[in-house]
Amino acid sequence: MRPPRLFRTTSFRLTLIYATVFTASVVVLFAVIYWSTAGFMARQMDVSVDAELTALLDGQPAKGLDHLRQEVDERIRQAPTGFFYLLQNAKGEVLATNLPRRAVALHHVNAPRPKLFEDGTEAHGFHGRGVVTTDNAYLFVANDNFQLEEMQELVARAFALALVLTLVLALGGGALMSAGLLRRVEAVSRASREIVDGDLERRMPVAGTDDEFDHLAASLNTMLDRIQGLMEGLRQVSNDIAHDLRTPLTRLRHRLELARRREGTVEGLNTALDGAIQQVDDILDTFGALLRIAQIEGGARRGTFASVDLSELVQGLAETYQPVAEEKGQRLEHTVTDDLRVRGDRELIVQMLANLIENAIRHAPARATIQVTARRTNGRPEIVVADDGPGIPAVFRDRVFQRFFRLEESRTTPGSGLGLSLVAAVAALHQIEIELGDNRPGLVVTLRF
Repeated sequence: MRPPRLFRTTSFRLTLIYATVFTASVVVLFAVIYWSTAGFMARQMDVSVDAELTALLDGQPAKGLDHLRQEVDERIRQAPTGFFYLLQNAKGEVLATNLPRRAVALHHVNAPRPKLFEDGTEAHGFHGRGVVTTDNAYLFVANDNFQLEEMQELVARAFALALVLTLVLALGGGALMSAGLLRRVEAVSRASREIVDGDLERRMPVAGTDDEFDHLAASLNTMLDRIQGLMEGLRQVSNDIAHDLRTPLTRLRHRLELARRREGTVEGLNTALDGAIQQVDDILDTFGALLRIAQIEGGARRGTFASVDLSELVQGLAETYQPVAEEKGQRLEHTVTDDLRVRGDRELIVQMLANLIENAIRHAPARATIQVTARRTNGRPEIVVADDGPGIPAVFRDRVFQRFFRLEESRTTPGSGLGLSLVAAVAALHQIEIELGDNRPGLVVTLRF
């Protein structure tokens, strides 16, 4: 049987790894504490034993062995001080001691604990030191290990309890954390399944905690917005192609059919064919514009971005279109601030601005004034194309960027309704804000880079 899903999550596995590492750290920490504390107490016991030996041996060569035995007996008879004594003469005979009988031979520094002796008593270990006196007697002074052993047991018990609590808290906290992460991942998975099932309006949930999951959800939602826009654009293009290109194709067919029926001369057929070829070229231009817009919206040109001098670019475009405007009896004026630079695709930016200027020239009447301005506003480059022509009604300003959309009064002029769609695609690629406003009269288009 597979374990519950909670225990198969990456976060829970990471928690187990963290718990293992943390437990190892706790073990190392307590080992250091254990050995440091035990070492400190052992050194303190050594100091006290050395002090006791020094006090007993002070003046001993002059006083003799009998005086030393009396000193040891006196200390043994006093209230328990925690010291143990053993005094032997040169022959090894015990002169004075309060060590248990079987411990008399234990002259090493640290005897083990516990130890039952022949009289049934239990003794703790000893921590002491022995010296040979000037008359070849042997004096051994030791401390009871009771406090040291009690401290070691206390540290060991605390370590065991802390280790158990560490594991419980680590695993419990890991389970809770994994459950929380699993809920958020499941919410993203559920939203993804609903989107796959066709609900393109669905978005990833945002908890509002501004953590990495919220950042990921926001990025995914931005991506989904982009995908939804592309899908709607594709659906619109399909519909527009079915409707808007049907008319020119139908006209082309009728033209060819009438030429076959009515034209009886080579000259007439050639004239009909020339007109048909022109219509085919218009249709190919429309398809080319659609493909170009699709390429721009796909972001394929973003890799060609470089530094672009907007000031020089706008200056050149204005000077190029001035003669065109003058032929229609219009006046094209321009005001350009120096040193306006952005990062982008120069060719696309030129085409975007050219489309806007051409639209203004095409739709503005004679004696109209077209103003092209390049300036810096709030630290950002800004380009404004304004005219005093008929303008665009406010209700249609959001729709003019749709493919093939044309105002009724514009349907009698040449064009396919893709110029502003191309402008919108280039602006989106460069993250340029487009604003259409009323010039009273006329239209004002503002591009904020």
